[in-house]
Amino acid sequence: MADIRKILSQLAVREGQLLDTQFLAPCVRGGKVRTRISSMIYTFQPQPRKFEGWAIFQPVNDKIAAVIEEPSLPQLTEYLQLLIPVRLLLAFPLKGQTWLAYPVNESDAKQRTGSAKPVPVHLVTEGSQFEQIVARWDGYAWWFEEIDRRADPLPAEELKTALKKLILPESVRFKGMTPEMRSTYELVCRNIPDFDPKMRDEKRLQAALKMGGGELREFRDRADYWLVEWTSSAGEHHSSAIAKSDLTVIGAGICLSGFDRNFDLQSLVGVVEDR
Repeated sequence: MADIRKILSQLAVREGQLLDTQFLAPCVRGGKVRTRISSMIYTFQPQPRKFEGWAIFQPVNDKIAAVIEEPSLPQLTEYLQLLIPVRLLLAFPLKGQTWLAYPVNESDAKQRTGSAKPVPVHLVTEGSQFEQIVARWDGYAWWFEEIDRRADPLPAEELKTALKKLILPESVRFKGMTPEMRSTYELVCRNIPDFDPKMRDEKRLQAALKMGGGELREFRDRADYWLVEWTSSAGEHHSSAIAKSDLTVIGAGICLSGFDRNFDLQSLVGVVEDR
């Protein structure tokens, strides 16, 4: 039978070691920090609770560790070099200093970490959308190290320009573009309402009607065409069947003597206005 006094003595020694130990660790806002002391892994709530960043911590008790100071650059560099480096492309911020990112090279990422997928990178203190960075993987989480100074900055600018123009992912092309860049661009597009198919269709119909002087009320999907409900500048309500491909009129909703397909949505509005 184990000697209870010996066990209690060992626990007291460990607790003393714990309270006398300072350790370097990263922390996300609202998260916790972990360290290994004497082969034991301890998890602490940081103090202050909302701290986010890198810090030297010291345990207050077995549940709370207080921020003592910021680590020096050599200390931080030494810590990060213990982790696996992977080059990633920044997609968009998730929360606080955490960004979603995608591997620059899927094959390399698989070899280093076992997978190639979008990942959250914590404590991103610099960089912008589509910029290439170096992150470190600790087997569980990804931590920002630095902007990849060796990367060509032109692809990031090309992708930013395409995004401003709302160019669809499959239509983005430029010299040096890689499949991984396209995957990153797709991730960004999914997070922007203007790239939603229904939103794009609605804007397309709105633009055509507005140029003719009409206004969109609603539209319904009918496989190869839309049933568009719209009003003229005089407030007259019309319902027209419009081809999705080129906005050709399939059914005007007014008598065009069989010449419906000679018009598109914009010109149809003009015909109605001139009646």
